[in-house]
Amino acid sequence: MTANGGLVHHFDAHDLMTEQGVFRAFAETLRFPGYFGWNWDALVDCLDDLCGEVTGGGAGITGVVHDADLLLHTEHFPLFVSVLCQGADRANSAVDLDGDPLDRPAVAKHFVLEFRDFDREEIAARVEQPDLTVTTGNGFVGASLNPEEWH
Repeated sequence: MTANGGLVHHFDAHDLMTEQGVFRAFAETLRFPGYFGWNWDALVDCLDDLCGEVTGGGAGITGVVHDADLLLHTEHFPLFVSVLCQGADRANSAVDLDGDPLDRPAVAKHFVLEFRDFDREEIAARVEQPDLTVTTGNGFVGASLNPEEWH
């Protein structure tokens, strides 16, 4: 991503242990506007509409959550993953939720959760929910929006 001008933003899972901690860390790191609503829907909206300074002039971002093991058993972990998928999906699209063209190009957004103790089955079980498609492979668990639920 950085080779194309995009930026990598780092998040420490210690700062994401509560919902308010998630909102604070993302608002500070990604420079959300003052009108950020400090809730999950507002987080999706702001992830969809990041300024060029944060995205490398619109080239895109990768958000890396370090020590994600700490989050795995928090109550908000499944919702957090879903919200990251929603924000990335909306930003990566050139159309709005109604299918109408946006007045801006798509901006690539990806989120990576790094686990020290990687247990593919446990992570997949915690992430799995009706609105997500979860895939697993050797050394990874992937999550994306379930197109039957979202598109």
